[in-house]
Amino acid sequence: MPLVPTADLVASAASAGRAVLAFNVVTLEQVEGVLAGAERAGHPVVLQVSENAVAFHGGRAGPLAAACRTAAEGSTARASLHLDHATDLDLVDSAAAHGFSSVMVDASRLPHDENVAVTARATRALHAQGLFVEAELGEVGGKDGAHAPGVRTDPDEAAAFVAATGVDALAVAVGSSHAMTSRTARLDHDLVGRLHAAVPVPLVLHGSSGVPADELRAAVAAGMTKVNVGTLLGLAFTAAVRNRLDADPSVTDPRRYLREAREAVADAVATTLAEVHGAAGGS
Repeated sequence: MPLVPTADLVASAASAGRAVLAFNVVTLEQVEGVLAGAERAGHPVVLQVSENAVAFHGGRAGPLAAACRTAAEGSTARASLHLDHATDLDLVDSAAAHGFSSVMVDASRLPHDENVAVTARATRALHAQGLFVEAELGEVGGKDGAHAPGVRTDPDEAAAFVAATGVDALAVAVGSSHAMTSRTARLDHDLVGRLHAAVPVPLVLHGSSGVPADELRAAVAAGMTKVNVGTLLGLAFTAAVRNRLDADPSVTDPRRYLREAREAVADAVATTLAEVHGAAGGS
């Protein structure tokens, strides 16, 4: 079916006290795997293309964004398209033209006042185009920032940041980190609840690949609305390719190992959706 707006998926999840899961994709096979997993689990998903993924594709957002749109049109899953961790304001400005319905404006590496000013300007421009805007107060873990061990988002500062910028969702630091390859993170669920009470927009959890299923469910119960997953897909994809090539070094046709990688992504997505949501049924 055609892509749906991220705002609709987030609003639906928030009203139901659930979460929408957002999966970062780099290749067409990953896109297809995410959609297949969503179909299998019976839950909607956000397809996320990061600025780093755009850089991998030669700085061109169009080809991968078009692949996401076309693949979604051929799928029965409800899916939206989100531009993730965008620091390049020219890329941010081009988001609507490429079919993104939401953008994470990432000015977190700037000093606080500059982060607020840049995020507020970008939010006004994106809202004028009808896009949903996510941002964060300070950097996310794995990038030497706010989600480093022991660092947490302050509820009062978070509320002030949202009021000053007008963003529609806020990524918060509650104990997760980017690029974790084992699920050992422990989240501060009390803090999630306090942030949920203080901040008038949906909360977003980055670095969810390193968070165990029970921790994710508890975070959603405490008020987390959007859950981002990236590294988990890379692990599944790469392991499938490596296993196939190790088993048969004579393989040269990429279809023979990318098929298995795509299926591994679908399995990882379906499993993660089921872990967070339980039995099949869209939110």
